[in-house]
Amino acid sequence: MSSAPLPAAALVYIPDTASTRQYIGAWSILSVLQYFAAESAVIGAWAGPQPYDRRTAFISDLGAVTCGVFDGRAVCSPLHLLMNVSFFVQGLGILLGALLLSSGLLCVAARPGAPARPDEKPWHAAIVVRLFMATAGAGTMLVGLVPEDVGSPLHFAGALMFFIAGALGLTTLGAIWRSKTPLAWFILGCGVVSLSALVVGGLTRMDVPEPGTLERLMGYPVTVGLASAGLVIAQRVHEERKVRKAMRMQAE
Repeated sequence: MSSAPLPAAALVYIPDTASTRQYIGAWSILSVLQYFAAESAVIGAWAGPQPYDRRTAFISDLGAVTCGVFDGRAVCSPLHLLMNVSFFVQGLGILLGALLLSSGLLCVAARPGAPARPDEKPWHAAIVVRLFMATAGAGTMLVGLVPEDVGSPLHFAGALMFFIAGALGLTTLGAIWRSKTPLAWFILGCGVVSLSALVVGGLTRMDVPEPGTLERLMGYPVTVGLASAGLVIAQRVHEERKVRKAMRMQAE
């Protein structure tokens, strides 16, 4: 007597960790690190009446299009175009990662041959991570497209999308990966630090002695945490691609 077929939800999938799609997605996430190089270059070219101080100045001041007083702060960023392009590219990298990295891959932290079940919680959580990543990416692109001094609330909305969705995405991803990679706790910690800074910023309305430091505690951990996740995936996808290439060469 044949056994009854398993329901579709009980199927087990083996994510293709060596696919070009996953490889591009991983490197897209990892590319967010370009932000730090761009920020340093733009700060070096700052032409305001006072030197730019990361502790007291806001990140968005670096992308302000015109020189003058904005929201009580004297801003002048000659390389504002570079900063805004960096914001946009950073967001695009995150968005591409969300679209290209599969939920199954995020479930297994790119472990070759590891099974993933779409009827289990990690799969559902991985979908949520991708949604958070897409939201954070779109928000960062918006920040680059709409600088702070153009008179539109879209800049502030985009920044909130990046901070909130990015932090929630990292905490969710870190929870999924706790037993799969040592970096899971670091990724989870990045999310927690960002969320904590967001709470402080919301309660104080950023009226603190070092608002620049507080804002960077919201944003830097998201960028570093996402890059760490991209590194985990990129390394394991690269290793699997090397193994498969060697097997093909032996077969030939």
